[in-house]
Amino acid sequence: MKVEILATDSLGVRSMATWVEAGGHKILIDPGAALGPKRYGLPPHRKEFERLKHLKELIRKKALESDVIVITHYHHDHYDPEDFEIYRGKVLFIKDPENNINFNQRKRARLLIKGIADKAGEINVAEGKEITLGTARIRFSEALPHGEGKRLGCVFQVLVEEDFRFLYTSDIQGAPSKEQLDFILSAKPDVIFMDGPPTYLGERSFSKEAVDSALNSMKAVVDELRPQFLILDHHITRSSSYRSDVKDLFLNECVVTAAEFMGEEERLLEAKRKLLWSHEGSV
Repeated sequence: MKVEILATDSLGVRSMATWVEAGGHKILIDPGAALGPKRYGLPPHRKEFERLKHLKELIRKKALESDVIVITHYHHDHYDPEDFEIYRGKVLFIKDPENNINFNQRKRARLLIKGIADKAGEINVAEGKEITLGTARIRFSEALPHGEGKRLGCVFQVLVEEDFRFLYTSDIQGAPSKEQLDFILSAKPDVIFMDGPPTYLGERSFSKEAVDSALNSMKAVVDELRPQFLILDHHITRSSSYRSDVKDLFLNECVVTAAEFMGEEERLLEAKRKLLWSHEGSV
């Protein structure tokens, strides 16, 4: 089994696009990437647009090579709402477009399905299902909150198992709730790609209680599962102080960013947007 993180925040864009080869199949999870429209009152810098262009081209290339595409929810950093051709002939496992979903994502889901209905090979609602692909098994969680509560809708987690277990948590924002954490612990993954709490938003958007609960959950994942890797990224790495934001979690050798996991340079472009605009030649 092979796992490759194509794009995420430590690699320069908002995304969790992940490529998995397992059971003789090529699986692309969440083929989307985007930029934060405003940060520090500033629009994206040209370097962010350049990085987005590069990574979207990579995601598209991988999408065309894949035979299975998974969409865990309908935020634009997790799926492409415009390029319907990438779904042609693919078997899709998607977030339920009608249940456990908020208004905006339901609207987006309907538009996507309308655009790809005559292109996709199959469109399957994923939540709660377990499937076999060759020698690999894939388990999809039930619908789980997108972070703290269901204001932002729901997502599902994806467990791929062959010679090891890989878990993609999607946007659970550090697992502040018991149901989010319970699925991780029950899956017993060896490698986890997990998004951390959005500490960059402040307590008005994500409460201190939720951050503390997420931190406790992430510690439990490390202490109880002792994974080979806990790849912690996405929302948490939108803050340049992400290592101190989650206290001592990164002191565990298994906890790495996606950039570190992939052996690439860390590019916290959104977190450094103010610096990019004020000192263009220095970053």
